[in-house]
Amino acid sequence: MAKLYFMYSTMNAGKSTLLLQAAHNYEERGMAVMRMTAAVDSRAGAGRIGSRIGLGRDAETFSADTDLFARIETRITEGPLACVFLDEAQFLSDIQVWQLARVADDLSVPVMCYGLRVDFRGQLFPGSAALLALADDLREVRTICHCGRKATMVVRQDSEGQVIRDGAQVQIGGNETYVSLCRRHWRAAMGETAATG
Repeated sequence: MAKLYFMYSTMNAGKSTLLLQAAHNYEERGMAVMRMTAAVDSRAGAGRIGSRIGLGRDAETFSADTDLFARIETRITEGPLACVFLDEAQFLSDIQVWQLARVADDLSVPVMCYGLRVDFRGQLFPGSAALLALADDLREVRTICHCGRKATMVVRQDSEGQVIRDGAQVQIGGNETYVSLCRRHWRAAMGETAATG
């Protein structure tokens, strides 16, 4: 039975690297995969999934108005499809997550989504919230805070390294913009008193 998977974390945990490795494993065995990424994020180039360690592959893009079920169903008419790999899953809409669930349920194709869980304010992204509710399998990809604890949060910084506390939920950026922190250091960075202990 095909499943809908959600691999989530904060920034810089290696989600894109894991996606590219998993897709390569299928392709190495002669199985066709479909790689997708959000059109809004072109840091690795338009229509490309890239990792911080230099790996990258071409991918189809999706935007807010993309019918993912229809797109994947059309792809299947061209030949067998072993798996769909989707990067930047936080940018999905609720409807698109339901479309991906239908791909697993009705087309029997596994869908592996990789994305951020929360934004710089500690709020769930809409796509992530829907995936947390609907995915058959949830897997956390871990990274660490500067203190050595597990990083579960991220702060956004300006060009001088000052923490930004307000703003649009989506601002594309990498290490120059975002820093992954544990909850305690996130609270301190956001101006809240860190927990004692």
